[in-house]
Amino acid sequence: MKPSSSDERAFTIRTVTGDDLPAVAALDERISGIAKPDYWQDVFERYGGRRKGRYFLMAEDQNKKLLGYIMGEVRAWEFDSPPCGWIFGINVDSDTRLGGIGTALYLAICDGFRKFGVHTVRTTVSRKNELVMSFFRSQGMMASHYIQLETELES
Repeated sequence: MKPSSSDERAFTIRTVTGDDLPAVAALDERISGIAKPDYWQDVFERYGGRRKGRYFLMAEDQNKKLLGYIMGEVRAWEFDSPPCGWIFGINVDSDTRLGGIGTALYLAICDGFRKFGVHTVRTTVSRKNELVMSFFRSQGMMASHYIQLETELES
C-alpha cells in the first residue's frame, strides 16, 4: 500500500510479532508520555499472532521502521450487543501522519472483522483527544446509542 503523502513512501501492514514490542512500546511512550512495557507484553500475549477474532497490526516502511499500529477484537458480550468489532488502540508516528497509514490500518482491521460476519465497529475515545476523535470521524464513525458511564472509586 502507498500513503497519499508527497514523499510516496511505501508501507506494508502485518501482524505484530514479539520482536516488534519494543518499537510499539516506544511509539506509545512518545505519544502518551507514559512507559508501560508490561502492558504491551500483556497485549501481545492476548492479541498477537492474529488469534481468532483478535488483531494487533502494524504498518512499517521499506526499512522495517514502525509507522503505526492498531489493535482490536470481535466481541459480543457487552449488554446484549450483537457481535461487533472493537478497536481499543491506534497510534501513528507523528512524523508520518496524514500519509494514509491510520486509514490503511483501520481498513485492515475492518477487513478482519468482516471475516467474522461483523457489520459494526465501535471504540471509546476521550472527548479531549481531538486528534483520535477526528480520525475516527473521518472513517465514518459517529456517536452511537450506547453511553459510557463511569465513577471515581475512593482510595
